[in-house]
Amino acid sequence: MNRVAAQSLESPFRRFTRDEWAQLRADTQLTLTIDDLRKLQSTHDPISLDEVVAIYLPLSRLLALYVAATQGLFKATQRFLGATDGKVPYIIGIAGSVAAGKSTTARVLQALLTRWPNTPKVQLVTTDGFLRPNAELIRQGIMDRKGFPESYDGTAVLGFLSAVKAGQHNVAAPVYSHITYDIVKGESVVVDRPDILIFEGINVLLPNRLPRDGKEIPFVSDFFDFAIFLDADEALLEQWYIQRFMSLRTTAFRDPRSYFRQYADLDDAEAEATARSIWRRINLVNLHENILPTRPRADLLLTKGASHRIEEVALRKL
Repeated sequence: MNRVAAQSLESPFRRFTRDEWAQLRADTQLTLTIDDLRKLQSTHDPISLDEVVAIYLPLSRLLALYVAATQGLFKATQRFLGATDGKVPYIIGIAGSVAAGKSTTARVLQALLTRWPNTPKVQLVTTDGFLRPNAELIRQGIMDRKGFPESYDGTAVLGFLSAVKAGQHNVAAPVYSHITYDIVKGESVVVDRPDILIFEGINVLLPNRLPRDGKEIPFVSDFFDFAIFLDADEALLEQWYIQRFMSLRTTAFRDPRSYFRQYADLDDAEAEATARSIWRRINLVNLHENILPTRPRADLLLTKGASHRIEEVALRKL
């Protein structure tokens, strides 16, 4: 395809301003209180009830419709096959950069979707638990590549999603501690045939390399029914990362168990320089090499502005 022809193609996304998207809420009722919201938001990822009403209520309404349609299709397939047992969870993937606010988005969506009558059981799992233990990353010499694709146990991720999608009971996922910055030995979160599973992580939309011999090698996103990408300008992401780092010096970094305890006593100038270096050496490189290239693969793009408010929504139409 030549360049002129490519440029003439329509975007696969239909774009909405904040106000246009908010109108799609229709009569969906707000079921969260301000106290609920305080418990759901992450450090330095402010979110207001107005944001929930304008962005997340319309999104929860759309997802409830999608889930109901998918459930109907599954039941029709079961009737066709003469099967009587089985339940296939609807899986939502959430991707985006470090500091974009994925965790808050995932928790707010979980809280809202749980309140829809056809999806009372919504579980949330992050890819952090599938990072390889620090000892292994150090042994492989890739500790500074933590968060890059090679730092995850991809086989375990695929095995987990395959089991969940197959409707298996009590599928375990490893647990990660942001205090120790490592996998918690002997702990797991159990997913037991939910109506919806939200699977959140920076690289969840990244495809595998295609096999040369035609073998069946699934992508993580093959298991998703709907994918969301949380987006923001690079300068904003860097600013938010540094702000979070500076704040954590007086909170989580003070914990004696904290992997980042070494940064707790830095003065402001040293801490900012350290945070900026970590961002540019690691997180920005990962953003350019692995995260941003997956943005067009999402079904929904949520783009944040300077105040953390989502200013534009793009919904895939193809």
